[in-house]
Amino acid sequence: MAVEDIIKQKLEAEFSPDYLMVENESHKHAGHAGSPGTGESHFKVEISASKLEGLGRVAAHRRVNECLSEELKTTIHALSLTIVAKIEIQNPQ
Repeated sequence: MAVEDIIKQKLEAEFSPDYLMVENESHKHAGHAGSPGTGESHFKVEISASKLEGLGRVAAHRRVNECLSEELKTTIHALSLTIVAKIEIQNPQ
C-alpha cells in the first residue's frame, strides 16, 4: 500500500475528519539531503476534525504525529501539517 494511502487510512480511522487532504510532495524534494529517494517521503496534510477542535496548535499537531508515529519513524521524512477550523460546506443552488 502506498504511504499516502496509509496516512489517509490512519487519519480517517483516528479522527473521522470532516475534511482531509493528503498530498505526496516527494517529487519537489528529489535529491534533497536526507530524502530516501523512494518517491514517498514528503507529504502535505490538511485536516479538519472535531476531535482536534479546542486543542492548541502544538497539541493538535502532536495528536496527528502520534497517529502517524510509526510512519514518521520509518517512511515519512517530512510532514507539512495544517489543521483547519471546522469547514462549513455550502450547497450550491
